[in-house]
Amino acid sequence: MAGVKLIGARPSPFVIRVEIALNLKSIDYEFSEEIYGCFSKLLLKSNPVHKKIPVLIHDDKAICESLIIVQYIDEVWTSGHSILPSDPYDRATARFWAAYIDEKCFSSLSELRLAKGENEKLAAANRLFEMLVLLEEVFVDNCSTEGGKGFFGGDKIGYLDIALGGFLGWLKAAEKLVSMKLLDEKRTPELMGWAERFIADNAVKGVIPETEELLEFAKKYLPKA
Repeated sequence: MAGVKLIGARPSPFVIRVEIALNLKSIDYEFSEEIYGCFSKLLLKSNPVHKKIPVLIHDDKAICESLIIVQYIDEVWTSGHSILPSDPYDRATARFWAAYIDEKCFSSLSELRLAKGENEKLAAANRLFEMLVLLEEVFVDNCSTEGGKGFFGGDKIGYLDIALGGFLGWLKAAEKLVSMKLLDEKRTPELMGWAERFIADNAVKGVIPETEELLEFAKKYLPKA
């Protein structure tokens, strides 16, 4: 199938999700770069309701919202391994935790960046850390049922890996902001190992921006505390 375009911006964790899914399926696509704070005519036409990235355009049809786009990619391009679990219960569970990540991770990272003073930063960091500890438990439980595989999705990157993995760059940037480890080798050792495997995967290499690039972006474009 031809005619694949991704409207996005490099720092966005939600755009990163879609890039990884496209790479997993070996799909050639055109990347249409958006400038933060400006809406291109293409974006407004493609996502007139929410006016936000990412948007996938496939054969002149627009699909919006990162997790929905990932599901669409998995359903349309069936070559290679499946991104979503084949079992209905496992698929529903993966969607549940992906929704949890969307609800908690983005808001917690925003709270941390906007926190004033050390006490507020520490409180925001602890809320983020609690989320990661819970996901550590989810990962351990998943691996026990998957025979000790390296990813949430088994022995290859899957839906839940993509949902959380899109935020890895910003998690590392957050660690710099508060001078503390969020992925802790004592309390979240399995997630630390997972993160290393995820970033090293060929579908992910070069997609997640470096920490300093994200910090510079936040300094230049995002609202100040």
